Amino acid sequence: MIEIVRGEHDTGPPSRRARAAQSLQTLLRHDLPASVVVFLVAVPLSLGVALAVGAPLLAGLVSAVVGGLVASFLGGSALQVSGPSAALTVVLADAITTYGWPVTCAITVGAGLVQILLGLCRFARAALAISPAIVHGLLAGIGVTIVLGQLHVVLGGRAQGSALANLAALPGQIVGHHDQAVLIGVLTVAILLGWPRLPAPVRKVPGPLAAITLATGLSVAAGMSLPRVDLPAGLPSVGLVAQLPSGGWGGAAFAAVTVALIASLESLLSAVSVDKLRGGRRTNLDRELIGQGAGNVASGALGGLPVTGVIVRSMTNFQAGAKTRASAILHSVWILAFCLLLTGVLRFIPLAALAGLLVYVGAKLVNVAALKEVLRHGDLAVYAVTLAGAVFVNLLTGVAAGVLLALAFMLRRMVHSGVHVEVGEQRTRVVIEGALTFLSVPHLTKVLAGVPERADVTLELLVDYLDHAAFDCLRGWQQSHVKAGGTVLVDEIGHPWYGRGSSGEPTVRRSLAARVLPRWLAPWSQWQAEHVLVPEQRPGADGASPLVRGTSEFQRRTAPLLHDTLRGLADGQRPHTLFITCGDSRIVPNLITTSGPGDLFAVRNIGNLVPTTGDASVGAAIEYAVGVLAVPEIVVCGHSSCGAMKALLGQAPEGLDSLGDWLRHGDATLRRRAAEPALLLDGHRPAAECDQLALHNVVQQLEHLRTFPVVAAALARGELRLTGMYFDVGAAQVSLLDAACRGFVPAGVAVH
Repeated sequence: MIEIVRGEHDTGPPSRRARAAQSLQTLLRHDLPASVVVFLVAVPLSLGVALAVGAPLLAGLVSAVVGGLVASFLGGSALQVSGPSAALTVVLADAITTYGWPVTCAITVGAGLVQILLGLCRFARAALAISPAIVHGLLAGIGVTIVLGQLHVVLGGRAQGSALANLAALPGQIVGHHDQAVLIGVLTVAILLGWPRLPAPVRKVPGPLAAITLATGLSVAAGMSLPRVDLPAGLPSVGLVAQLPSGGWGGAAFAAVTVALIASLESLLSAVSVDKLRGGRRTNLDRELIGQGAGNVASGALGGLPVTGVIVRSMTNFQAGAKTRASAILHSVWILAFCLLLTGVLRFIPLAALAGLLVYVGAKLVNVAALKEVLRHGDLAVYAVTLAGAVFVNLLTGVAAGVLLALAFMLRRMVHSGVHVEVGEQRTRVVIEGALTFLSVPHLTKVLAGVPERADVTLELLVDYLDHAAFDCLRGWQQSHVKAGGTVLVDEIGHPWYGRGSSGEPTVRRSLAARVLPRWLAPWSQWQAEHVLVPEQRPGADGASPLVRGTSEFQRRTAPLLHDTLRGLADGQRPHTLFITCGDSRIVPNLITTSGPGDLFAVRNIGNLVPTTGDASVGAAIEYAVGVLAVPEIVVCGHSSCGAMKALLGQAPEGLDSLGDWLRHGDATLRRRAAEPALLLDGHRPAAECDQLALHNVVQQLEHLRTFPVVAAALARGELRLTGMYFDVGAAQVSLLDAACRGFVPAGVAVH
């Protein structure tokens, strides 16, 4: 059914003026208020990051303005907010100490160029392949490093040269002499910790802004003599600040690559996190990387810190109701105006308050929820190694250590793929699952050595890849076991990796593996005939019928999977459909309806007939299904090349009296075919007369159903639906009766 969406007076898409008015409304209603909230959060954070790295405090504001504007204009994320990030403090502090501020600005420019190159080469999505345990471990390591350093400032001292030195000196700093700076720093942290617990109207003021404002107000009111923010009277004249190093190019280049990688990773993860919350169109990650790189080029050239997409600012922007990138652009405009007009206000902020803010931000980087998620996925060791490497060595060492450990775990899982032995009274099962490669050969050899000698063994292979070394191992073991007096029956599910190798035509690549019909869908007898390669395993070779072998397969593989489902059905059934179909062996109701145990109450007979007189068995099933089980639907399903329809047309085998008596219930179908126009199947008349009769037969049996009182009553109450179905065996196509088109239409396009 096609709905008419537009009204009768709709004149088409909105005009340019209407679109402009709508954009203005969005700007004023959503983006403008959101930009103010983000601005209030960004100012103290930008100053705090500059303080932490030892850069000029004004550099934090320059990066928030210049980098934020450029990245917001050119980036791929509409709601991403860029600025100086705490994640880069360790690298930048080391760069400033080693090379000085002008060269560090050049490093920022170089990092931006690397990001642009990565974006142009479409490497953005490759960064998302890094394990979340490594990402969260890196961020936690950065957070721990920030906390260890800034705690000294909060306590009235100075940060040491490394995280290990900060940790060693911390006990002495705690018990040492404390001055007024301690009160301001601790007060700032306390306000930030308690702010989320305050009433909602109070929490509309951003926590960082409230903490810095209250701490600054107390210090001014009490007349405290503290180190405060030192800014020039106004913004300096715009000019290039970055300078190339006079020596040590290798170290500077390494620092630029490090900044580029960390900044790119944080920006991409921030963009993806915002996408998950807002829904809709996803961020163009390559464009976002190019935008971030351009922002870093501009920021570094004009004396600013490196910028990234910051998760705190971006989430604040989203939660404040921003709809477009105008919010991020405006937040940079507000920072610029604040620096030009209210620089004097910033000079009252105590450095201890900014240090307290950084302690809080650093602690937030150790995300407890993320740690729990990592623990649930079994990657705690990767997380811990990355964190320790980032804290006690450097960030890239931490990432490298985490990647190497993750690869080691991956190899271990491959080496210890699902290989196990089950020793039974009559046969021993060796089950092998997953990818089997040369890495698995030592473990595989050890497991196979535990198989009892001269045992009758079934080798069950459920592998999705088998390389040459693993094949040789299995083949050699099989031959040795047989020579020792045992037997080995190979039972391979899926692509015949082992079978192809045994025949001298091995499959060499996974992409060349043929699509194999799963044995629980294909006929069991056909699967054995086609895929069991050893002659003594073929049907009948062991004296068992295909049915007996099939039930054994059910007990071995399927029953354990269905145990919980069937246990829930043990006390009663609640089917949703009474399914009346032919007894033809080619029709498998659960297969063509994608249903399972407990779904269908099935009635099967020759010709899917519904007698109205002379037979009580079908009527009893109908009454029980509708009157007792209260099924909401009855389906009558016919099929192509039906033997019953051929018999009604005069092709009945001779000497089958019972069959002839039963087929008299199909006389009404013959009369309908003679009196009614032809029925169509997907818009065409079936070529075979028996198939045309089968379509009429489905419609006729639906009419018979309506004569049953229990069915008529349920239809009158609106509690029952009758559905006609037809299955074309050769085309594997299910079609449903559509009264509107006087025929049957494919199930994929049928409308009910």
